[in-house]
Amino acid sequence: MQDEPVAVPIRHDPLTGDQVIVVAARQARPNLPATGCPFCPGGLEAPEPYDVRWFPNRWPSMPGDRCEVVLYTDDHDATFASLGVAGARKVVDLWAERTAALGARADVASVLCFENRGPEVGATIAHPHGQIYAYETVPPRLAAEIAADGFATALGDGPRGASDDRLVCATGSARAFVPWAASWPYELVVAPTERRPDLVALPPDERDDLAAVLVDALSRLDALFDAAMPYMLWIHQQPTDGSAPAFWLHVHIAPLWRGPGTPRFVAAAEVGAQVYVNPVEPVDAAAALRTAGGPTPQGSGRP
Repeated sequence: MQDEPVAVPIRHDPLTGDQVIVVAARQARPNLPATGCPFCPGGLEAPEPYDVRWFPNRWPSMPGDRCEVVLYTDDHDATFASLGVAGARKVVDLWAERTAALGARADVASVLCFENRGPEVGATIAHPHGQIYAYETVPPRLAAEIAADGFATALGDGPRGASDDRLVCATGSARAFVPWAASWPYELVVAPTERRPDLVALPPDERDDLAAVLVDALSRLDALFDAAMPYMLWIHQQPTDGSAPAFWLHVHIAPLWRGPGTPRFVAAAEVGAQVYVNPVEPVDAAAALRTAGGPTPQGSGRP
């Protein structure tokens, strides 16, 4: 950790208000390892066997030890879904541990845990892993969610929340559903049924349930087209200074495909207007994922 806080060089576009971090040094990072997998035991980042592991990113997007890599397992051929509930729970615990550690820093306002799975979304190493970014300020998308204050409507029971016709799977205190206004054809949101501000606040049984639903939901995405679904996954939590006590922890999952091997491209009108066009009705997407019926997660001990 840095002895002195290092400011993040964020540029603000005066025309759009967008925030951009320009990191020219990342242009030199390797796309693929030269030899072997650096995340397998004996590799550059994992000298010994492990269950889960984290380390500072060698090619950070921000200075000041704000970017970390999280390894889900030492099994190179595994996926998050194949970890099972026990393995996924270890990842949830590590996410929570790193959220608490990074969030305790005076120069961190928000912690984002995320995963890019598949080369289609830019993952350069196949070994199952994710990343964590610790932001100096609250990112615009998270700030927009806080300002909208639609958590109860979007994440609770009701026609625009986790309604039965868009519910995909549930275990105890957690559930996965297709959002009412999904931007991606088979987009999912995973959230606890009770309002919890962040991963740190989840009690042990609810961490088990979150792990179980993540395993179930991601298994269904792979079963949907009988192939490994490329996806982006990110976890939204309250700012680390506790300034949004009404925040409701949730996981966004944006799968890339709209059909077998067919990517859902984001068009210029969508980027230019930030108004998205989804070719799949959310109710139909949920029905397809329920039918896909990935393996039922075991081990949570919850109904």
